Amino acid sequence: MKTITLSLIAILFSMSTQAQIKNTKSEVKKTVTTVTNAEGEKKSVKTEEVKENQKIELKNADSNDLNKEIKTSPVEVTSTTTVSANGVTNSVDVDRSSYYDLNGERYQVKLSESGYNIYQPNAKKAAVLRKTSNNNYIYSAKNKTSFGYFNADGNLILESYDPVTDKVTVETFMIIQK
Repeated sequence: MKTITLSLIAILFSMSTQAQIKNTKSEVKKTVTTVTNAEGEKKSVKTEEVKENQKIELKNADSNDLNKEIKTSPVEVTSTTTVSANGVTNSVDVDRSSYYDLNGERYQVKLSESGYNIYQPNAKKAAVLRKTSNNNYIYSAKNKTSFGYFNADGNLILESYDPVTDKVTVETFMIIQK
């Protein structure tokens, strides 16, 4: 019994441990909004999770020095937003809610339960954006349906087919920087 115990202790102490490969920081922010009106009370829960990952790298990994310096490496930031309202949960990788400019008019793109709503300058709902399976959007207005996506600059690009000219027209909603 004594030799088994000593053997197990020797095995435990002889196992090598590995250092941490990534430096990870995670932050969760939860916002609860309650609106009371004549129809009753509506509760909306918005959860934002921001993860920062940084690979740990050594400056001279091949050197024979005992203590090695850490090399600075880029931080990868991923943000995920989940909105839960009226029993419907919507997950958004990046919240694109902002003000956009098209032909001198200012439009507001606002996150909704099932995608985004686009509002005209007079706060009237102009259109809806619904996410597709390949991270693009379907833009639907009164008499117009288009294919849309957000480019690297954050602008909303709409591509529409015009059957009269047999061409695809491109409209760009430019994001208004604050």
